[in-house]
Amino acid sequence: MEETKRVPVSVYAEMTPNPAVLKFVANKRLIEQDSVEFKNIEEAQPSPLAVKLFHFPFVKEIFVSGNYLAITKYDIVEWEDITLEVRELIRDYISQGNPVLKVAIASTEASEEDIKPAPVAFHPEEKSPEEWDAIEQKIVSLLDDHVKPAVEQDGGNIKFLNYQEGVVKVLLQGACSGCPSSTVTLKQGIQSLLQEMLPGQIKSVEAVNG
Repeated sequence: MEETKRVPVSVYAEMTPNPAVLKFVANKRLIEQDSVEFKNIEEAQPSPLAVKLFHFPFVKEIFVSGNYLAITKYDIVEWEDITLEVRELIRDYISQGNPVLKVAIASTEASEEDIKPAPVAFHPEEKSPEEWDAIEQKIVSLLDDHVKPAVEQDGGNIKFLNYQEGVVKVLLQGACSGCPSSTVTLKQGIQSLLQEMLPGQIKSVEAVNG
């Protein structure tokens, strides 16, 4: 029997501003799409790695983007007691060449279950990009250029949901979701930025946790 060819992979753990969330960073891209978030093991079915991680009783949520996973834990354990075990599981899984997300199988023999596409995070309040007007396009552009890079560094994500009567609604994911400092960042950082760049058009920015 042929041995599985292992790929050299390194994974390191990084703290985030949210004490409940730790970021596990790999030296390779993990998914092709922007990001995906799993709240429980049922949602995680398209990701064999996420399913394995949810078998740990302390794993609450998993956010995957680019080359990292941001894992939110329950308060039943401390990170220092579990980081090594989680890091090794992730590294071992990736080094075996396993996909983090299942990809659609373009085969006539594939069952319906096999060809389900990898999930794209969607929120009921999220407005489709095709429906964005000029102001909404400007808001998204400002978020992408000035906010997203810093948020991603911290193991999180911010996604534009909608804009109504001067109120911008955004979705916070990963380490940003439920983070004690996210409200301050939202009001002092994001809201101030949008009000400065789009004078008279932004009353406030409201966050919805992912």
